[in-house]
Amino acid sequence: MAIEYISLNILCRFSTPAFLPTFKGSTLRGAFGHALKKVACALKNQECQSCLLAKSCAYGLIFATEKLSGGRMSARPHPYVLNPPVTEQQQYKQNENLTFNLVLLGPAASFLPHIVYAVEEMGKTGVGSGTKTGDGRFDLQAISTSTDASKEKPVVLYEERNKTLQTPLQLPRLDLDDSKADGVRELAINLVTPLRIKEENRLQGQISFLSLTRAALRRVTLMEEHYGNGELKLDYQDLIQQALAIQTSSQNVRWHEYKRYSNRQKQSMLFGGLTGRMHFQGNLSPFLPLFNYCRHINLGKQTAFGLGKIRVTALQHADS
Repeated sequence: MAIEYISLNILCRFSTPAFLPTFKGSTLRGAFGHALKKVACALKNQECQSCLLAKSCAYGLIFATEKLSGGRMSARPHPYVLNPPVTEQQQYKQNENLTFNLVLLGPAASFLPHIVYAVEEMGKTGVGSGTKTGDGRFDLQAISTSTDASKEKPVVLYEERNKTLQTPLQLPRLDLDDSKADGVRELAINLVTPLRIKEENRLQGQISFLSLTRAALRRVTLMEEHYGNGELKLDYQDLIQQALAIQTSSQNVRWHEYKRYSNRQKQSMLFGGLTGRMHFQGNLSPFLPLFNYCRHINLGKQTAFGLGKIRVTALQHADS
């Protein structure tokens, strides 16, 4: 069964002034995690790893994946992606809006009521600098579905004024459908937020089509292993060989560095990646489903707080 998902646009309005970092993904993710644990955890002082309720708990499933990996070589991937607003605005006045996107994947989509309460709890505690003195507090205004299909209209699932939650009857699914991929000879990939890809345990400062393909295969394989059909029916070696034949026709990317504070390590850390646009030529039909899949779940490292968001534009040629 293909992985169900729901993409949510969350509209908040600040009730007090706020100061946020230029890249807000890490800050919002940290606040979301603390709020979700407060809302969902039945045993407040229990460690997730030893908790019998962990597999049925919203926090255990969505957020505590590293603790619940059970000694696996690779931790279970987070079944969500939190995409912060693209703006680098830092100062927010009272009554200014903040919108961010949250994608819930697989079983995480069933915890929509918990998400509503967690975002409301985030607002009560506040986000950004100065929360101890009352800054950064907000009210949840509305949650609506997000869609990039021009013929589909967003559906409002929750509004603060009436406090009712509408649950979608049917969710879209992630798949590797190749029915619309024939004849693609040109592909543009826009790196909206910093892309961090490691090879041989080193972050890559330059990205080839082969690197992108390997990263996409890793990401999709892990998601399907834990939340979908299990092993993908793909010829990995053949795709890698075909990727070697793809030419980069243009590349306008740069390394974009951000700073974030790690509560776990109690220090500020630099984290950055490549942003910009890349254009490729060749037989790209076999790769379009792969990158369209990653359009929804991001690519590379630190996807949970919004890194590696990509946009994909394919050009089809009737004579191919």
